Amino acid sequence: MSRNMKKILVGMMLIAGWGCQDNDSVTTDFTGNETVYALQSGSVYPVSGTATFREKKDGSTIVVVTLTGTEGDIQHPVHLHLGNISSPDADVAALLTSVTGSTGKSETSISTLADGSTITYKQLIALGACLKVHLADSGPERDIILAAGNIGSSVGAKSSGEIAICKSE
Repeated sequence: MSRNMKKILVGMMLIAGWGCQDNDSVTTDFTGNETVYALQSGSVYPVSGTATFREKKDGSTIVVVTLTGTEGDIQHPVHLHLGNISSPDADVAALLTSVTGSTGKSETSISTLADGSTITYKQLIALGACLKVHLADSGPERDIILAAGNIGSSVGAKSSGEIAICKSE
């Protein structure tokens, strides 16, 4: 290898090294704390997925729902309910951003509950609650649960195993 080629190669390695250092020093809004919950199919529709709770440095939580089996432009409402998935008429603790059928995803920032009380990531992942993704926002399809899962202290709690229909608003 010629001397000029060595200089070019060393220069490229130095530039690449500096680039990596810059990327490593990028700050983030997240603490690194993350909890992932499974969402099981709740009806005849083959929909399932996960709900990922990520703690932000300000104590709030980003909830990312990722589903497989959804399609089209349909918006599927997502509710955080108090109690486990089999609790009948469970109160809504928070309304999350609807899942878009074509992507199967939604992302919501939570720092307050429906009653106006504040909630941190640590409080949220300790809460006895569940997530339910509905087929539709209204009508009879509102009672069809596409996917659901227990979160916080409801994980592992005794339940009938059946997914209860949500309280009518």
